[in-house]
Amino acid sequence: MRRIVIAVAAPALIFSLASCGADDSGTSADAGLNKGNDVTVGLLLPETANTRYEDFDYPIFKRKVAELTRGQGKVEYANAGADANKQAGQMQQMIDSKVDIIVLDAVDSHAIAGMVQKAKDAGIPVIAYDRLAEGPIDAYISFDNELVGEVQGRSLLEAMGSGTDTSSKIVMMNGSPTDPNAKQFKEGALAQLSGKVTIAKSYDTKDWKPENALANMTQAINAIGKDNIDGVYSANDGMAGAVIQALKNAGVTDLPPVTGQDAELAAVQRIISGEQYMSVYKSYPAEAETAAEMAVAKVQGKDIQFDALTRDRVSSPTHKDIPAQLVPVVALTKDNIKETVIEDGIYKVSDICSGKYREACAEIGLK
Repeated sequence: MRRIVIAVAAPALIFSLASCGADDSGTSADAGLNKGNDVTVGLLLPETANTRYEDFDYPIFKRKVAELTRGQGKVEYANAGADANKQAGQMQQMIDSKVDIIVLDAVDSHAIAGMVQKAKDAGIPVIAYDRLAEGPIDAYISFDNELVGEVQGRSLLEAMGSGTDTSSKIVMMNGSPTDPNAKQFKEGALAQLSGKVTIAKSYDTKDWKPENALANMTQAINAIGKDNIDGVYSANDGMAGAVIQALKNAGVTDLPPVTGQDAELAAVQRIISGEQYMSVYKSYPAEAETAAEMAVAKVQGKDIQFDALTRDRVSSPTHKDIPAQLVPVVALTKDNIKETVIEDGIYKVSDICSGKYREACAEIGLK
């Protein structure tokens, strides 16, 4: 059993973990559990700037809960819009309405700890989803976050080419400082980039907002010079789009390689057209469906099934040995679009290859 520490001050060591099988037998000793199919699951997601939450995570999670409960289970859903105070209020409402379990993707992993304790005191289990919240959570489901950064860093070096050395200048557009995942992405990337290139500018981007990334990148261009930037590490696709826009605004026509994450539709199209080099594809169905399985198993008291889904262990700054599952990731480039987002049913070819992208799709045999 691997144990993983996810802390604010130190990088975590993450290992890929395959999804585990499940056994429906077993019962729970926790008071108030052992429910039937009439379960109510509270789902709290952090923001809408990243399109994945509304487009994929929520609908996939909702469908899976319905499937697991023969249509009797309900999902009480709220999105915080990147507002930590708003999310605390949403969580309080779920506690007051006595949902059976809460699945929480925290805006601010530290600030939400008090609400996690309130849920615990009310007898409501909390599963941390995608970001490891502090406080007494019952389980954690996410992707291998440090590996995400490593994949991005390696990909950027590959795209920059064999002539890359310590004189090559890059900009790092990291994620929000309140998101523990962003710290892990950054540490993973630095493990690949440090000592191989010059990190001319590095930013922790407030709330992951593209408009903040645009302002940061504009500042970087002015400081470094528009022709002196050899590559850009962007922690996600929303910020990658803003980085590319800032470069275009500065008059850059030969764009340097730019990384991303989340395989947003606009990013996939930028990859096809050559504006963005890569993204990190994370199987949202795998994460969301597993989270639903964990939540329903926990409420229904199926201990053996729950344990099979959480064979890893992680530690937050407040709690150790939290049951967890980490889902592997894939580097998405124009070479494997068909084998990833299309085969998984995330997008259709017609979604990607519309309008001005038809010709670029045809060039790589995507039709």
